[in-house]
Order: sequence, then structure tokens, then C-alpha cells
Amino acid sequence: MIPTQDQAKQLWDKYELPEGKRRHVALVARVARMLAQQIDKVTKQQINIALLNAAALLHDIDKNADKRSGERHPDAAVRILREEGMEEVAALVKTHPLHAILDGAIAPKSWEEKLLFLADKMVKYEIMTVDKRFKLWNDERLPPSAQIVLDRSYPKVKELEREIFGIVRIFPDNLAQLASEKEPGVY
Repeated sequence: MIPTQDQAKQLWDKYELPEGKRRHVALVARVARMLAQQIDKVTKQQINIALLNAAALLHDIDKNADKRSGERHPDAAVRILREEGMEEVAALVKTHPLHAILDGAIAPKSWEEKLLFLADKMVKYEIMTVDKRFKLWNDERLPPSAQIVLDRSYPKVKELEREIFGIVRIFPDNLAQLASEKEPGVY
């Protein structure tokens, strides 16, 4: 099942998604939809925008949820979405964490996976470039294991950014302005 936007928001309440995360996922969804529409316009690729939107709205559903032994983000989100009967959404959400781009088994491959992954890396609580997002992460003084993932993933994320923005023919710096022009309101 692919939930509607209203059904996704009901899950936000059910799983007590914090307000800041609601803003984040709504902006990720907006960026992902906008990029998908631009790719469709240029390439005529078939992108499942309903699935992409649902996954973007639910990719962090586990932020306040109880995690089982051994689960880390997004494992609990994937489990929750499967329990809710949203297997397609769960499969897409599984590919969005930063470490996924380093693992060939779960690295984003489809347009939906690539767009969710990149949109998530271009949003904190506002839309920004990959460079700015990585700078914010670097400023957090992460544990050494997380810093290694950050450092190793950066070139691959930049490569994905170049791939997508090369197709849509806009500059990453202009994304925030374009997204706000195309879709007023956050959520």
C-alpha cells in the first residue's frame, strides 16, 4: 500500500514524530517531488511520484519509536512501515540513510531511491546544498565511526548531486527558491 499524504500524517501522530522532523520530512518530500517532476519533464522517465512522496514523508517515522535490539535508523522505520502494510515504501526508505550509498546492496539505484536519498541530504530544517549539509554534519563533531562514513560518502553524494542536477539543468544553490515558487507552504 502507498499511503496518501493524509495517511502519512496520521502515522506521524501514531508514532509521535517530533515537530522538527515533520518539517524536515515535508521539505524532503517537496524537494523530491520537484526534482522528480523536472526529471520527468526532461527525460520522460517513469517516476512513481506517489511512492516517492510517501517514502519522503515517512523516511524518519522511527525517530521517536521504540527500537528493537540491534535496530538503528532506518531499521525501525522499515519494520514499522512493513507492519503497516507498506512494503514498497519500506523498501524505498531502506535506501535513504547516508551509509547506504557505501553499500552496493542497498545503495540508491532507481530514480525514486536516488531522489529520496539526495533530497534528504539537501534538507535539515531548510533546503540547502549537499556541501552545506555536510558542513553542518562536520561541525557536529561526530563519533569517529560516523565521521568515517561521512568522509567516505561525501564524494558519492556529490556524484549523485551532479548526476541529478545535470539532468534537471538547475544549480543546487537555486533549489530552495525554485521549490518555494512551485509549492507554497511547508505541509
